[in-house]
Amino acid sequence: MAFLQEHGALRSMARGFVGRCPRCGLGALFRRYLKVNQHCPACGLDLDRYPSDDGPAYFTILIAGHLVVAPLLLFPAIWQAPLIFVLPGALIPLVALILLLLPRVKGAVIGLLYALKVTRADGALHTADRYD
Repeated sequence: MAFLQEHGALRSMARGFVGRCPRCGLGALFRRYLKVNQHCPACGLDLDRYPSDDGPAYFTILIAGHLVVAPLLLFPAIWQAPLIFVLPGALIPLVALILLLLPRVKGAVIGLLYALKVTRADGALHTADRYD
């Protein structure tokens, strides 16, 4: 935990979680639902250089699965109820939670990447596909 506080990662992640620039906390991080602004309108930070890629989708599915699907497995009444009631009762909250969480988790991931100074250029250092 000290590592995250030392680099300001928690603050950057919190700013990203609410959809704000991880550096200044003032400018909007997204211009549309999941489309990241090229630059922060307030401080000019190049927001496009932080590659969130597939991480937010994985984390969102992990969180939503634990919050919606896991409780469904614990209640035996779910297994006895008619499928016509169980499917909408499970899928609607699941989809709503995923749509609510995805931009917030993406913002938090971008905030963490900013705090750790991981940019798109660093991806070439860690790929097995690069040519020497």
